[in-house]
Amino acid sequence: MSAQTFKFKEFSIEQDKCAMKIGTDGVLLGAWASLSNQPESILDIGTGTGLIALMTAQRSDALLIDAIEIEENAYEQAVENFESSPWGDRLFCYHAGLNEFAEEMQDEEKYDLIISNPPFYAAPLAPETAEKEEKMTKARKMARFADALPFGHLVRGVSMLLSEKGNFSVIIPFSEEENFIKLAAEVNLFPQKITRVKGTGKSPVKRSLLNFSFHKTATEENELVLEISRHNYTEEYKDLVKPFYLKL
Repeated sequence: MSAQTFKFKEFSIEQDKCAMKIGTDGVLLGAWASLSNQPESILDIGTGTGLIALMTAQRSDALLIDAIEIEENAYEQAVENFESSPWGDRLFCYHAGLNEFAEEMQDEEKYDLIISNPPFYAAPLAPETAEKEEKMTKARKMARFADALPFGHLVRGVSMLLSEKGNFSVIIPFSEEENFIKLAAEVNLFPQKITRVKGTGKSPVKRSLLNFSFHKTATEENELVLEISRHNYTEEYKDLVKPFYLKL
């Protein structure tokens, strides 16, 4: 067990090989993603350490939980984390990008739930940020930037792999919400639920948690505030992530 091991209540994550470490976004999505249709098959796109796939394994009885990861070191790390978890017999990781995976698997049985915490930073970098980003490793850049998985490619791939009654859950910057919903509509994916996330009650909305399906219905919208003050978490946030974090 390395110094970078992250321990959750029912599993541990090794992350020393991964460019992107465990963060609030991934935990939020893994805890929030809809299991209302009691999925029998789940796909995690861009799994990284394998965190979200492992969270869905804890939350569900799905017999098949697949993950894909294009970056080699992250792929190897996810495989190790899956194998050392209590659900190793239900988890499988493919070393592949979404486009090739979708082309290969589109004629196979579809997934009842697809989840993705995709790369952000689609907008051009500000000059002061650009210098800092120059020093980033190639793997970290791939994990962080939308060039590695453009939102249009993501929704097209999901539309090819999602079952008729399936759900697609994703977390994106709030600034990208409107554009993402338009892209999803082009492949007949429509928002069922939107949760907008704020750090504190007075801070601006930073993230949007979105759940889509192929069925057009009224969209349920709400807001999630994470903290009352620094490290003083709201009851709503604690209730959401309590099954996972050791100290809650």
